[in-house]
Amino acid sequence: MNIPHSLIPHQNMKIHLIAAIAKNNAIGKDNQLLWHIKDDLQLFKKTTLNNVIIMGRKSYESIGRPLPKRTNVVITRKRDYQPEGVLVFNSLNNAFDHFRKTEAEVFVIGGGEIYRQSLDDAHVLHISHVDVSVEDADTFFPKVKWEEWRVEESETFEASDTNDFGFTYRRYLRKSE
Repeated sequence: MNIPHSLIPHQNMKIHLIAAIAKNNAIGKDNQLLWHIKDDLQLFKKTTLNNVIIMGRKSYESIGRPLPKRTNVVITRKRDYQPEGVLVFNSLNNAFDHFRKTEAEVFVIGGGEIYRQSLDDAHVLHISHVDVSVEDADTFFPKVKWEEWRVEESETFEASDTNDFGFTYRRYLRKSE
């Protein structure tokens, strides 16, 4: 019997999704972020430091290196892909299985397809809602059933010299948690 992955308990592992999304759910274009928002980058660093971060190959290549003080995990179908300093898995399920029996806080950091595959398994969403719509984006965060989530934390940041756009950071917990 093939049980959907989202119905398999994750034991001690907690799955977080962390993203900055535009009003129209845009998150990227041409494998790049859509903005430079220093306060959001600082929140990302503070939140993910000393944890596991999981990303797709294209996201990893857009960053260009392993992020320091984190366990970097890359999901790719390329069998011979093995950049230095990262763990590589050929599926998101295999990566989750690797950390399932640990106390790990696992953060999915992109891109669009990896977010889509992991949303049903997520326990926590860390979303920076950016005050802009990006019409020519080519990568989007999946549609979220917001009624299944409750806001646990919220903070608003204004546009400034270091923030291209204002945004509101919200940490959501799944209501069933």
